[in-house]
Amino acid sequence: MPDARKKPCRICRRWFRPDPRIGNRQRACGKPECQTSRRKKTQASWRAHNPSYGAAYRIDQRHPPDPGPPPEPLRVPAPLDKLPWDLAKDQFGGKGADFIGVMGTLLLYAAKDQFNAYVIDSAKRSGTLPGLLEKTKSGFVHTETRAANNAPIAGISSTGPTPGTAPGPPPGAPTALDRFAG
Repeated sequence: MPDARKKPCRICRRWFRPDPRIGNRQRACGKPECQTSRRKKTQASWRAHNPSYGAAYRIDQRHPPDPGPPPEPLRVPAPLDKLPWDLAKDQFGGKGADFIGVMGTLLLYAAKDQFNAYVIDSAKRSGTLPGLLEKTKSGFVHTETRAANNAPIAGISSTGPTPGTAPGPPPGAPTALDRFAG
């Protein structure tokens, strides 16, 4: 077989002469780092096209057909580790319990991904509400907030004293004892 023509390596971009046994199908040179990188890309591509293979393979490896010592319990994240996995193993068998554990873990991570992250605004005090709006002009459009200066809002009667005054009856008002004393 004649020597194949030189071609550029897809990893390091250097020119190389392909191995005669592989011929034009060879895409990377023979350097170990290029071959390692090529293998990683090939394996990642295969895993992307076969996503369920990894979990099924691990479950099969944990439960071989010959009866031997039972495998160690499947490690699952926080709320799932509180479940009675020995009961699940008795009801569904070892492979069934492992499948439920893997499925529960996937559901848990999917649910956590659905929650939006809340941005914390450290400039505001926690537990404060926005100020109330008060009509300051006779038109329909203009409103102004008065919460910033703690001014009382006109038109709303409060059941308590005006802010900034002492609780109790206004000065000079008759008390209940004054009514009976006379």
